[in-house]
Amino acid sequence: MKRSSLFIATTLVFAGTNIWAEGDHAPAIEQAGAILSGADSSKIAAFDILGAYAHRQGNGVTFQMTTNGAAGENVPASTGALGGAEVLSYVWPTSLDPSAVAFEGGTGILALAATSHPDFDDTPLYDENHDGDPTNDGVIWHSHWVVLTPTEACGPGALAVRDIPEGKTPMMPATWPGLPIYLDSPGFTPLFDGPEITVNVAFRNDVALEGVAYDGVTSALRVNANIHAPLLCVVDVFDIASGDLSLPGKLD
Repeated sequence: MKRSSLFIATTLVFAGTNIWAEGDHAPAIEQAGAILSGADSSKIAAFDILGAYAHRQGNGVTFQMTTNGAAGENVPASTGALGGAEVLSYVWPTSLDPSAVAFEGGTGILALAATSHPDFDDTPLYDENHDGDPTNDGVIWHSHWVVLTPTEACGPGALAVRDIPEGKTPMMPATWPGLPIYLDSPGFTPLFDGPEITVNVAFRNDVALEGVAYDGVTSALRVNANIHAPLLCVVDVFDIASGDLSLPGKLD
């Protein structure tokens, strides 16, 4: 299997003041309080997690991951169709309620994800390759908020991005791309730097962030061949920073 990694970072400025910690550019593996994981030569290096970390300043949170390979160098092979399309991802599951980013509350595990998938574009508000067409950018690494739920239809103990049943209209974020799943496209741009992946995220001022738990995961997802519920299943977990998805990391 050909796989890739990524580094994610966006600089956000509010009222002329940078909300991110100045000068704090150390890789995840060197950060105090990071979730550390030993190298494993049996795993795809770019998806072998060495460290996952998140820290906040005000209502901004920086999510980081150090991998054992070059980040962002590979993307999924195109299948030429939406049904069966593969998605590669770097994911930070959190203990935040989905309502923190304007999903319907109490609906599953809220996770930040950076993904690449050449067979469809789920960021209709953004033109990641700057060619004037916002509908052809799926292969370029980009960010999502997703709500994950246990979904036996994807396999024993498997997770999926939560489906929106036909006829239902749950609360969705303003940047929801319109797919019938709990997926948001907030536009936090992924950046890469060697083995590092970092994403800078902004939250509403009323979201309580202190003590929020997190973990780090690398995984593959696949669109159902029939493009039907469940629409997007987690089909392969390459690595989990904690080893057991216990979310041992904490925001201070």
